[in-house]
Amino acid sequence: MSDQPDYSVLDRPEVLRVVFYPRRDWTSPPAGASDHLVPVEPGVSISCRFYPASPGAPCILYFHGNGEIACDHDWIAPLYNREGIGLFVADYRGYGRSDGTPTFSTMAADAHPIFGFFRNTVRSPGHSEPLFLMGRSLGSHSAAELAFHYPENVTGLIVESGSSNVARLARLFGLSSEGLADLGETLSARVRSITLPALIIHGERDSLIPVSEATTLHEEIGSQQKRLVIIPAADHNDIMLRGTEQYFSAIRDFVFGNSG
Repeated sequence: MSDQPDYSVLDRPEVLRVVFYPRRDWTSPPAGASDHLVPVEPGVSISCRFYPASPGAPCILYFHGNGEIACDHDWIAPLYNREGIGLFVADYRGYGRSDGTPTFSTMAADAHPIFGFFRNTVRSPGHSEPLFLMGRSLGSHSAAELAFHYPENVTGLIVESGSSNVARLARLFGLSSEGLADLGETLSARVRSITLPALIIHGERDSLIPVSEATTLHEEIGSQQKRLVIIPAADHNDIMLRGTEQYFSAIRDFVFGNSG
């Protein structure tokens, strides 16, 4: 996108190697699921896996965390499907069957063609499924990128164990520069301009992304309809297991409460 923030301050080897953990693992999709390679630029495609629910059911475009891949969601997607929600999981460059090497700049840019493919793929003949964006951890930045650009095309935004501002997180890890400050201001302004209904879920004891990031996002985001759910005693990677019922109850209420 021509107005994409300047992520070059973060696209440095010493930053990328502690943020991205690409895995080129892949397994065949389970029954009912389908794999897709989404072209994002000449010679580069991103692997995605679609776990549909029933025709006409709401569907989530899901961006996963930094050490995960789409195939990992073979056991998670049925929990969404059980609630009547489809799940479309996108990888990043270098993950799964995707080409290339991940950077912050390409992660943000690639989200746009992935979103276009998602919209065209999940639609059932004669139906107009409600579409949602969801980002977990690192994926929250891709989800927020799309929420900023396409509010008229989606129904709501879900952020799990994430942050609204990668520049602020970088400062937590000891990075600082004028470029980083400018990026942080740009991203904060974007978050304030997002007015989609928003659901924010975070672990009370998250040791990677502090729970304060969730409360800051809840305060900053411009949504009039927004909810913050803190899962008691949960850390970064056990949030769904520790609070399964609370987690999926919040998602179910949010998705169907905003699906008309």
